[in-house]
Amino acid sequence: MSKACEVLIIGAGIGGLTLALALHKAGISSRVYEAAPEIKPLGAGVNLLPHAVRVLDELGMQQALADAAVTTQESIFFNQFGQFVFREPAGLQAGYGWPQFSIHRGDLQNSLLNAVVQRMGADAVQLGMRCTHVGQDDTGATVQFEMTDGTKQSVRAALVIGCDGIHSAVRKQFYPGEGKPRYSGVNMWRGTTVLKPFLSGASMVRAGWLSVGKMVIYPIRNNVDGQGNQLVNWVAEIESPQPAERDWTGRGRLEDFFPAFADWHFDWLDVAGMIEQTQTILEYPMVDQDPLPKWSFGRVSLLGDAAHPMVPRGSNGAGQAILDCSCLAEQLQQHGITEKALLEYDRIRVKATGEVVLMNRVAPPDTILKEVHERTQGQPFSCLDDVISQSELADISNRYKQVAGIKVEDLQKI
Repeated sequence: MSKACEVLIIGAGIGGLTLALALHKAGISSRVYEAAPEIKPLGAGVNLLPHAVRVLDELGMQQALADAAVTTQESIFFNQFGQFVFREPAGLQAGYGWPQFSIHRGDLQNSLLNAVVQRMGADAVQLGMRCTHVGQDDTGATVQFEMTDGTKQSVRAALVIGCDGIHSAVRKQFYPGEGKPRYSGVNMWRGTTVLKPFLSGASMVRAGWLSVGKMVIYPIRNNVDGQGNQLVNWVAEIESPQPAERDWTGRGRLEDFFPAFADWHFDWLDVAGMIEQTQTILEYPMVDQDPLPKWSFGRVSLLGDAAHPMVPRGSNGAGQAILDCSCLAEQLQQHGITEKALLEYDRIRVKATGEVVLMNRVAPPDTILKEVHERTQGQPFSCLDDVISQSELADISNRYKQVAGIKVEDLQKI
């Protein structure tokens, strides 16, 4: 058994790597332990809203992300007939002090990993080590790992943070009787396709509605082929009676969802053609779990998806994990490497993230589309103002920003 560091981080996802950088900046030693034998660029697109980018900027990551991402300029809504509904500026264009980035999850993870290795050394991230149990006493915590070759190893640290995602072994240890994930009644299919820039070339589109088929579409890499084309991320969402398997890498089938979008040929984008061009389609259920009463147990706590898995709406999954990291590092600086620091982190973040989880269930930003769909009874409109005013739509968007902590006035550079 060896004592590796002050803080042992379980999981080298976005939360775990960001936490390592935040602790390094705070002068706190840490090491990251990851179950996978190698880190591969899995998944598809992620949106980083200004509140998360502010944290990453403080960690010296903004330029690396800007180089890899598309700097989002606007969020724009259409109905299922391609008719314009609502537009609002995003990031810097909206007056925030920091941009909004649309980025491939693999590019984000790789940027964070490179920074961790450069700043903390090649041994800062240990791969092929799967957590099986966490124990603790008055002086520290001990994590039991199973290696890829089947051998076992124990590592000791002052504190342990479980950043091990939606299937968190640490969460299961403290909540062994927790029920199944809460299914929203919607499955989603995701993919990426190389396309010519559409609309502004930096637009995040939401279109349609869940009962008839909804799409979220945005570019995540610029000029991928030297000819100006972009890598475009898309997500199709449809109400479904049965949830898909809860696996971020689960493969989807075109025939299960494409009929809803087969006639989506709009002047701003050929959505059907985009889907048909996609080589790899992933499937995932829109699920979350009820907010937990606490994450911290003595010298052990949770962070990110391990703490607060939420329905992937409103671009807040990765963002809330990044905010967790900032808060935890701040509490450890203020209170030392102590249980008190974890309790303060718990007090602040459990409430904040719980509100976002519940808001994502009932009134995410795409409530704009729900209102239009219901008021038009799913039919094309002649004049949108006869259906709903732009001020009403703006109010829906602003209510979400209030709860999610992304009000423009709160995110200004001093």
